[in-house]
Amino acid sequence: MNFFEKLNNAIAINQSLLIVGLDPNPEMMPHDIRINDTKNPNKIDINLDINLDLNSTKKWLVQIIKQTSDLVCAYKPTLGFYQALGAKGIELLREIIEVIPEEIPIILDAKHGDLNTSRILAKTFFQQWQIDAITINPYAGQEVAIPFLIHPDRGVFVLCHTSNPDAIVLQKYPNADNPFYLQVVKEVKSWGTPENLFLEVGTSSPEIIGKIRSLAPERTILIRSIWGENNNIERILKFGLDKNGQGLLIPIPQDLLAKQDFTSDIKSLKEEVNTIRNQVIQQGCSCQLWMPDVCFLNKHSHQDLILQIYDLGCILFGEYLQASGATFSYYIDLRKIISNPQVFHQVLIAYESILKPLEFDRIAGIPYGSLPTATGLSLNINCPMIYPRKEVKAHGTQRLIEGHFNPGEKVVVIDDIIISGNSVMKGIDKLKSAGLKVEDIVVFISHEDGVEKRVEENGYKLHSVLTISDINSTLFEAGKINEEQFLCLSKNH
Repeated sequence: MNFFEKLNNAIAINQSLLIVGLDPNPEMMPHDIRINDTKNPNKIDINLDINLDLNSTKKWLVQIIKQTSDLVCAYKPTLGFYQALGAKGIELLREIIEVIPEEIPIILDAKHGDLNTSRILAKTFFQQWQIDAITINPYAGQEVAIPFLIHPDRGVFVLCHTSNPDAIVLQKYPNADNPFYLQVVKEVKSWGTPENLFLEVGTSSPEIIGKIRSLAPERTILIRSIWGENNNIERILKFGLDKNGQGLLIPIPQDLLAKQDFTSDIKSLKEEVNTIRNQVIQQGCSCQLWMPDVCFLNKHSHQDLILQIYDLGCILFGEYLQASGATFSYYIDLRKIISNPQVFHQVLIAYESILKPLEFDRIAGIPYGSLPTATGLSLNINCPMIYPRKEVKAHGTQRLIEGHFNPGEKVVVIDDIIISGNSVMKGIDKLKSAGLKVEDIVVFISHEDGVEKRVEENGYKLHSVLTISDINSTLFEAGKINEEQFLCLSKNH
């Protein structure tokens, strides 16, 4: 399970967008952790007239984890606080990481920005420490992010705005209408996909968050520094949440954690946030009817569907790093379709037209992107559904294939988009290992570039509703993309 999936699972299970900073910040910690005995072997003098007892500090951090593991969606330790404690501080961080439940993702707040150490730190943090995501400073450019982004199962949060008043001279340069921080947002969006590259925003201004959200409607935003004298949490959420009531990670105020009983306050904050989320969801739940606004000389059979998924923001242009490590001039996010019943219904009908002449006993969806589609098709055509697990559970039945089936049955495989064919082949191998037969693969979009031939060489037949060529030519004729985008997209298939 990658970071994006792990994060969304934690949000769904705990019904929370809250995150906790696990920081041994001496200015924000309970007084009983500070000690005056200079001969105490656990004492660390950090030159702030405050001495920390390491054992008490660890107990305090562990207590926070235990009391919040069902209230938050992520933990965020700040690397600098642990580095300030020296070697013992780094060891403390390692110990705290091990205490965090496996199902809750860890975002290491490192603000990394050094090119020379990116590769080794990415390997250390992601592979050795098993950190799920990291924050970076983008000032050195895309090259500082690439060593982290080539780990497709991890996440990278790019700092694009800070609340520091002294940063205004840089962030709002050259003027308020075209500030530097918005240029950062535009630039970093092309560095990675919405599933592995995210934004970090420090501000108490709902308007700033709103501007960033309008430029990056598909990105998850980690917000900071929102708690002050003027509590704008309601406006911040309404400006920053997406139409599904998600897309924001909200920090728990650090001063709450210094209280003896902070759990009740966090529960109250969670309820407040969820109340506002529900209001946002209700306001955006009405599905507007889409109507075409262009006329074509050569009309594609799925012309309206192509335009609709483009208008929904499912097709993004720029340089996007794929899970395979390749870089494409586009990224397609089909997960947005399920939030628009009108479009989702048309997608299912398009699949059904391909499935109608095929022979099969069951439908098999490839996790995770195609599972909603496979479920919808199963209901519409009244055909049983199964799916191969992406990773085998270490508990319960430990099944490789979910759902009821009989060995020897023929299965049609459903996927959303096929690029190299690697992921769908892995899923098919699991199905075949259980004694099932596979002849046909049906996808919504084919990347082309020889993938159909590779599928056929493995003994299967590929069927697609759309190809990248279909999408490219339709969008260009409709005036949705320019000639440069058309030529860039043409190079990728």
